[in-house]
Amino acid sequence: MRLLLLSLRRVTLFSRHQRYAFAPIHNCLISINPSTSSSSLYSASSFCSSPHSNGDGKIAGPLVEYERRIVAGELLDGDLCQLGTLRELQRLYDELVQSADACRLDRYSASAKSTRSNWFWNKFVSHSSVSPVKGLYLYGGVGTGKTMLMDLFFHQLPASWRTQRIHFHNFMLSVHSRLQKHKGLEDPLEVVGLEIADEAILLCLDEFMVNDVADALILNRLFRHLFNNGIILVATSNRAPDNLYEGGLQRDLFLPFISTLKERCVVREIGSSVDYRKLTSAEEEFYFIGKDISGLLKQKFQLLVGDQPAGPQVVEVVMGRKLQVPLAADGCAYFLFEELCDRPLGAADYLGLFKKFHTLALEGVPFFGLHNRTAAYRFVTLVDVMYENKARLLCTAEGSPLELLERIVTISDAQQIAPRTSSRSRKSDDPDLCVDNELGFAKDRTISRLTEMNSKEYLEQHSRMLQEKQPSS
Repeated sequence: MRLLLLSLRRVTLFSRHQRYAFAPIHNCLISINPSTSSSSLYSASSFCSSPHSNGDGKIAGPLVEYERRIVAGELLDGDLCQLGTLRELQRLYDELVQSADACRLDRYSASAKSTRSNWFWNKFVSHSSVSPVKGLYLYGGVGTGKTMLMDLFFHQLPASWRTQRIHFHNFMLSVHSRLQKHKGLEDPLEVVGLEIADEAILLCLDEFMVNDVADALILNRLFRHLFNNGIILVATSNRAPDNLYEGGLQRDLFLPFISTLKERCVVREIGSSVDYRKLTSAEEEFYFIGKDISGLLKQKFQLLVGDQPAGPQVVEVVMGRKLQVPLAADGCAYFLFEELCDRPLGAADYLGLFKKFHTLALEGVPFFGLHNRTAAYRFVTLVDVMYENKARLLCTAEGSPLELLERIVTISDAQQIAPRTSSRSRKSDDPDLCVDNELGFAKDRTISRLTEMNSKEYLEQHSRMLQEKQPSS
């Protein structure tokens, strides 16, 4: 019966396309799905593109998937904030289908020449193969559905296309690893650009955020090579292009990248006053607030590992580096906060950790401020990596997620607190107030993710994931 309804709705969708393409919107639906990072919102009766095919004669694209979710009961009443974004994604999908050959998307017709040979040939023949299709840069506040919408788009793409969906942290780690491999060449970034373009013409980057000077200095040249080799970028970010790396060191060298990004991508803001991650119900069994409650955390950790003996382990991360795990068993790792966030560790170390462990017990997360700003940066990165890997967090903290980061503010926030100086010059100011744009913009995302990671829905999803990985008896 459900399949029959779906077929009827698809027929209705295509027959009413011309009539409703620019009609007023009276209804909208919201998807709250534990398997996605946030919620999606679409109109039930407003479309802006014509029927579309995936090349196999089958009708496909984000709008058809949207219809399927309606019939499947995965979409509920909500607001209209993401409808325009869905239209942009459908526009991009349709243009890609129509220009697949010109964009060299099909992996089976891609050149078999080696990347270094291509690089050598390019030294003598100057050419550019910029894609005829512009990409899409989506930005907006936390929990507005950016990642879910991009994934909705990505999973509709034909399997034969050269595509990649990757978190920005992981992407930059890969770039630095490739640069190390090609060290000694005249322009290793050119070779890296060719390698990436050879693997994926359509590149989907989630959580585009630049806060590292090393990344900022290479992005302009890297993406110039990527775009010249036909790359089409789809990216999500909390920040508009003009606000990327705001206040960063040598930002003038980064500004050309912003211009290139705006030239090669349609920029779209997703506005919403609701963080849908926070609509999930709290579990309150994995996040403990208070001091001197390490015994409670260890007791919970022991319940998770069961009869498995816990002891120290060593995890190998990128480039041969090793990370000492103080206590581990059965996929669960136990750390003091200082051991993970007060040491010179970064995304590569955390990624290596969660390739081996699915659960982290973290003891003693403190309030963050000026005195421990570096630790705050590491904690934000740690939460991002955990969330991207769908890991489970068990922790003790001095306050709620909101309270932990309350003293971290942007320059704009600081100007409202102390309008004369936008700093901490007044005696009445909090002496531990940390004015930091990058942390200030990242804190809302961290609060949102910590809240979702402690939700009943997230923890149930994690349990299902562990059950699916267990070998069948």
